[in-house]
Amino acid sequence: MQIKVADFNVEVVYSRRKTIGLTVFPDERVVLRLPYGGSVEDGRRFILEKQDWIRSKLRLAEENMEDAQDAGYLSEAAIRKLGEEAARDLKVRIDRFMPIVGVHVRHVTIRCQRTRWGSFSSAGNLNLNCLLMLTPPEVRDYVVVHELCHGLEMNHSSRFWQEVERVLPNYKTQVAWLKKNGPAIMARVPR
Repeated sequence: MQIKVADFNVEVVYSRRKTIGLTVFPDERVVLRLPYGGSVEDGRRFILEKQDWIRSKLRLAEENMEDAQDAGYLSEAAIRKLGEEAARDLKVRIDRFMPIVGVHVRHVTIRCQRTRWGSFSSAGNLNLNCLLMLTPPEVRDYVVVHELCHGLEMNHSSRFWQEVERVLPNYKTQVAWLKKNGPAIMARVPR
């Protein structure tokens, strides 16, 4: 469902979450996540409270899109090559960190995505973004560890972050790098 609030076009998604969430994606989409049973009117009020934050994220997304256009979109061949490199590189990282984290991965899939670096399912399936090959090695380590830790905690609770920190004590440096540089990398994927 799409709604218009102030000067924002907002996609509304209902989910099992307990609180209202708001995401501004690198492609400048604004997504409002409401808990099942939540009212659109509560969502509208939330968006109005967060107007300044949304505008700043949209400005950043626009700047990153301009940077990406300057750098150029990745071709299909370049994406395919990144996927091949990622399959080799990320497998080594997964094999190294699985025993440290203490989880088993059933299946690994490498994709080219515009909004996620990775995910880990409750069935033990690990999905990673081939665009990770455009990030420094320590960032790739962080994303692999982050997703593997979801095998222990399927959320972002304090226990989850304690597990990430146990394996990578300096993970916050990598998080900051991704926040600063990640949107421009993802924006290089053609729409």
